[in-house]
Amino acid sequence: MAKKAQTTDAAGEKDREKWMARFQVRLAMQPGADRAVVLQGVKEVTAHCAETGEHPRSAFGDPDAYAVQVAARLVPEDRAARERRRNAGVNAIDSVLKKAREITGM
Repeated sequence: MAKKAQTTDAAGEKDREKWMARFQVRLAMQPGADRAVVLQGVKEVTAHCAETGEHPRSAFGDPDAYAVQVAARLVPEDRAARERRRNAGVNAIDSVLKKAREITGM
């Protein structure tokens, strides 16, 4: 019986690690999110889960959606807007280059 409990604990820990990894990546991908924002988000989730014993999925839901919420709360709006504008410019240039490569056959 103890072996089954160890297996369940290991599976639960692996699931928590996967949730946290996905949350970190998705938070880092949010416009304007820097290392400090990611670390703060991870610290908040870790502290809550340590205090309550809850799994992050049951406490915060989907890691992708929660990353968007955390970024909206922690990233200053002007920095996020600036990053979105920069990303839009880079994407436009990339699109033009892709079309040029298609036309030239490169």
